[in-house]
Amino acid sequence: MDIIPFSGKILCDEPLMLGEGATYDPATDIAWWFNIKGEALHELHLASGRKTVHPLPFLGSVLAVIDPDRQLIASDKGLFIRETASGKLSLLTTLEDIPANRSNDGRVHPSGSLWVSTMARDEAKGAGAIYHVARGTVTRLYAEVSIPNSICFSPDGSTGYFTDTAINHLMRVALDPATGLPAGEPTAISDETTTSGGIDGSVCDADGLIWNARYGSGAVDVYRPDGTKIARYTVPATQTTCPAFIGAKADRLLVTSSFQGMSDPQRAADPHAGKTFELGVTVKGRFEPAYLL
Repeated sequence: MDIIPFSGKILCDEPLMLGEGATYDPATDIAWWFNIKGEALHELHLASGRKTVHPLPFLGSVLAVIDPDRQLIASDKGLFIRETASGKLSLLTTLEDIPANRSNDGRVHPSGSLWVSTMARDEAKGAGAIYHVARGTVTRLYAEVSIPNSICFSPDGSTGYFTDTAINHLMRVALDPATGLPAGEPTAISDETTTSGGIDGSVCDADGLIWNARYGSGAVDVYRPDGTKIARYTVPATQTTCPAFIGAKADRLLVTSSFQGMSDPQRAADPHAGKTFELGVTVKGRFEPAYLL
């Protein structure tokens, strides 16, 4: 495995307790991500550098574009439609009636359906789940998940990836490309239980490579579809959380991070913890599909 030192830049130097859920809208040239614990949605216009922070009335963790006027946000209170211009929120559907849980990782499948996950606020073992949402219909796919992460899909929609970070196996499952529903049983393609850090958020590029933020290791790891790890790009923040392809050609990579759980001495030793970065690498990315209502 090649290890590539960080040669990128800090895109946003505001440290977030739990930066997560990064995505990009090519129609507006805006990158979006969350500070989950800070109940805020962050907006960065790449060309101008204009930064806006939108307070939220919940713990948001996933954003998907619906159309130029609307977005879908997953939160601890359910799935909401957000009017992009005004920020007005309206409830689309709930995921589960478990007040102790919150939403976590998720991405839109090429079919326009959404995979979205939940976990306990206190990370209690087996309290979460992964769901499939299509036109407002919620289907539970996998139960008893502790820290669901790494949800992403192959370019043709025939394969899905995910993990339970508490177990640290990168999982692969065959999907129906037309619906995004599983067409088989998941199998582990990479056992990371003996390596440092945890498998966190992921995104799949145009060649089918999986780019994974490695929480606790200050890195983005790259896997082949068979689970072979081929590269590690270091990041100057230990708790890297979620990558996203950004830019007009989707050839840049944004990475969020977190200072959650760090003591004052640990933060002093990790001064960029919680900041948002761009890797200094050209990638063969692709834009996230829109969620179909």
